[in-house]
Amino acid sequence: MFKAYVATCTALLCAACGNSAAEEPQATSDFRVETVVENVEVPWSIVFTSKDRMLFTERAGRVRLFENGQLRREPMIVLDDVRARSEAGLMGMCLHPDYATNKFVYLAYTSTSENGNVRVVRFRDNGTRLVEPSVIISRIPAAQNHAGCRIRFGPDKKLYITTGDALDMNIAQRLDSLGGKILRINDDGTVPSDNPFVNQPNARPEIWSYGHRNPQGIDWQPGTNLLFSTEHGPSGFEGKGGGGDEVNIVERGKNYGWPIIHHNMTRDGMVSPLLEYTPAEAPASGTFYRGKLLAKYKNNFFFGCLVGNGIIRVELDGRRVVSQEKILKELGRIREVAEGPDGAIYFSTSNRDGRGNPARNDDRIMRIVPR
Repeated sequence: MFKAYVATCTALLCAACGNSAAEEPQATSDFRVETVVENVEVPWSIVFTSKDRMLFTERAGRVRLFENGQLRREPMIVLDDVRARSEAGLMGMCLHPDYATNKFVYLAYTSTSENGNVRVVRFRDNGTRLVEPSVIISRIPAAQNHAGCRIRFGPDKKLYITTGDALDMNIAQRLDSLGGKILRINDDGTVPSDNPFVNQPNARPEIWSYGHRNPQGIDWQPGTNLLFSTEHGPSGFEGKGGGGDEVNIVERGKNYGWPIIHHNMTRDGMVSPLLEYTPAEAPASGTFYRGKLLAKYKNNFFFGCLVGNGIIRVELDGRRVVSQEKILKELGRIREVAEGPDGAIYFSTSNRDGRGNPARNDDRIMRIVPR
């Protein structure tokens, strides 16, 4: 099991957030929070290769290794072609479904080699370094904002990639562009023959769904295998108001409306969100909890909030929302949420991303464990 990197702290359920993120939250009756790693730079994705080994990305272009309770000083890799600016940089990371035998790790980032657009690159983990890079897909539209970049393998062993509209909202409706979409490809970058637009002229065959603004969280619901996503709504500069953040159930070939519909608007042939948030929460991740350690939260959907601060927990019955609540509001901007092999819920702060108010020991990776 992981050992806490610094002293255990506890967390206040739905506490008010002050001018800066709290360093030592107070206790609740349900759980406590432990700091695992501190003083890191904008950790974006977290994966676990074993019960004692965690990798995480830092947006500036580093993959870090936390193993046997210690953060290794030297990164697993420092990408020399990352273009890190504003929201963009090294973001998504996932493991191949057969990682135990092939040791493949996938990274998604905005690249100087792509003129700031996104590429997904596969590496091999040799234990101390990420080696043998192989570009899986490239030239995905991106900008300093709205770069998407959550990557994850589905139950079908296909690689799903979220892409943003790259500050050009009209490309989300264009099937000849990879921007504003959720993509689905094979593990080597080839296109599955059952993708919805494979045989459609002037359409990119990698597209699984379209009409997205900036989705940054995806996971599949246990039991149903429905794909859930979180997505950032309008910021105001598009002339469509603020708020409008979304949780969607994403299905093959469907149009999720951006920029034609947004918030709770409806239109024939377009999908409105399952959940909508105004004022904005800025949902930045998404994961279903499958573990036993926190039995109360079994099969609940969790996602971190950047603007809203904290983590939103959604209880579902299939497609139906049963309840929801926000926890850990006092810790500031929360990016990643991931389940650890120990059954704890791990999450990262993003208070050093240029938009937060860092505490002394930010940014941090923390975990929720039983009280």
